Amino acid sequence: MSTLYIVATPIGNLEDIGMRALRILGEVDFILCEDTRVTRVLLDHYNIKTRTISYHQHSGETKVNEIMDLLARGKNLALVSDAGTPGIKNSAAKFTPSNPAPREFLRRRNYLMG
Repeated sequence: MSTLYIVATPIGNLEDIGMRALRILGEVDFILCEDTRVTRVLLDHYNIKTRTISYHQHSGETKVNEIMDLLARGKNLALVSDAGTPGIKNSAAKFTPSNPAPREFLRRRNYLMG
């Protein structure tokens, strides 16, 4: 079973991140990033080598479909923003209750959002 994790990242100080978040970022198959360059700074700081995929509020339906395909193929993903928790005003909006199509896809396939 695949999992899509929504992971909060530090706002300012790279040390303001939990151990669970670091573990998840190191264990997933891909990290979906608002800006891969910004996320890479955090990942390099903690020597995390997980591959990143650009995914942000301007990503279109094609990118959402690619992400859904990764989940359908059994890949575990983490979704991060540049700082803080991905939410309604940014890229996570496509996976929140206000946008039921991807959310329904995730629910039907029993993917967990942690």
